[in-house]
Amino acid sequence: MKSQDPEGMLENVRKICLALPEAVEHIDGFGHNTFKINGKSFVISGESEKGFRLSFKSDRETQELLLQKEHYYKTPYIGQHGWVSIQNPAEENWDELTDLIQEAYLRAAPKRLVKQWHELNKK
Repeated sequence: MKSQDPEGMLENVRKICLALPEAVEHIDGFGHNTFKINGKSFVISGESEKGFRLSFKSDRETQELLLQKEHYYKTPYIGQHGWVSIQNPAEENWDELTDLIQEAYLRAAPKRLVKQWHELNKK
């Protein structure tokens, strides 16, 4: 998995997000890759002078737990709505990020897609 270069990290995010039912990628007005379901954003990624940043929709409880970890921080401007970000995620973060991205999708998806996802991912 290419995770240290920004393009490789974007490819990881793209692979995770676009595997989810009906998820689409959109480039927003700031040049960020935004992943949406039914018009609602659940993941936003972009690059800055600090490198690659990944932001995802969360709930306040999960946000509080993640903010206690070293690598996560409240997303500027939309953090008050539960969004969390990570800068230049390391390779060992991607398993957790995959789960967090799927949770973000389920928070934004309509009920029929949440039900469909749960049926396809029964354990």
